[in-house]
Amino acid sequence: MTVLVTGAAGFIGYHLCEALLARGETVLGVDEINAYYDPALKEARLARLEGRPAFRFQKLSIADRAAVEGLMAGAPEIDRIVHLAAQAGVRFSMIDPYAYVTANLMGHVVMLEAARHREGLKHFVYASSSSVYGGNTKMPFSEEDPVDRPVSLYGATKRADELMSHSYSHLYGLKQTGLRFFTVYGPWGRPDMAYFSFARAIARGEPITVYAGGTLRRDFTYVDDIVAGIVGVLDRPPAGDAPRLLNIGNNRSESVSRLVSLLEEGLGRRAIIEDRPRPAADVTDTFADISAIRALTGFEPKTPLDVGIPRFLEWFRGWNAGH
Repeated sequence: MTVLVTGAAGFIGYHLCEALLARGETVLGVDEINAYYDPALKEARLARLEGRPAFRFQKLSIADRAAVEGLMAGAPEIDRIVHLAAQAGVRFSMIDPYAYVTANLMGHVVMLEAARHREGLKHFVYASSSSVYGGNTKMPFSEEDPVDRPVSLYGATKRADELMSHSYSHLYGLKQTGLRFFTVYGPWGRPDMAYFSFARAIARGEPITVYAGGTLRRDFTYVDDIVAGIVGVLDRPPAGDAPRLLNIGNNRSESVSRLVSLLEEGLGRRAIIEDRPRPAADVTDTFADISAIRALTGFEPKTPLDVGIPRFLEWFRGWNAGH
């Protein structure tokens, strides 16, 4: 049988495909490979997957209903779906909101329809985000906390996805788990994220923009830990029809200033810092309560920031030298 992974050329999607292939799964990956960030990075990830006998790839947009229906019709062996494809980025949702409506809302509905029409589908796992917690101040964030006041359109679309998924579980008995990811980082990561863009600027002797004096805090989660959690959840579909939502993070909130210090140490250069006020779409703090996913799967993040950042930088030096 086959796992369908949407967003297979993306950061988390690529690493997930690697892990699934390593344990002997057959994987069908899809991605539209858009230009939100350098498509060369997406193509490079994909090149590491293509050519393996258990992997095949189809370029398409998840918001293209006809294309997805055609894909599903031609792949009757799909029995699990991990839906990671989305328009990412909190601040970019203020620049091009329509991209989020297309990918995150229409795309999610298209994938829900594909899933509910697939007989024998064991599990539909999809990416949500810590952004659904908005400006909540109670720490750590728990799945039982209110999530009705998002502070970014991106967060609003991810909460909308959760609500649509809830209705599909209720109406059609679709077995689903939504994963609220917390600031995922690591090798082959996204250039738009702070750790990557900071590393590139520091290496080039260019200034970095830090908000609120570096006091903003994030639950930085290493990609290998995230992937282990996804696989553990994928193997454990809900027993009943009730949809499931789980935090998946490092269970530790650390300041952006600490991130900068680790990058400076690893790169052997001081950052040129330009301090600015916190943007309205950025939250002050994120911190994941992971007791639910731990109880379900035994999930235990193993990679603290001072281990994960050197691993990222080891990859980054090679990539940055050629790009």
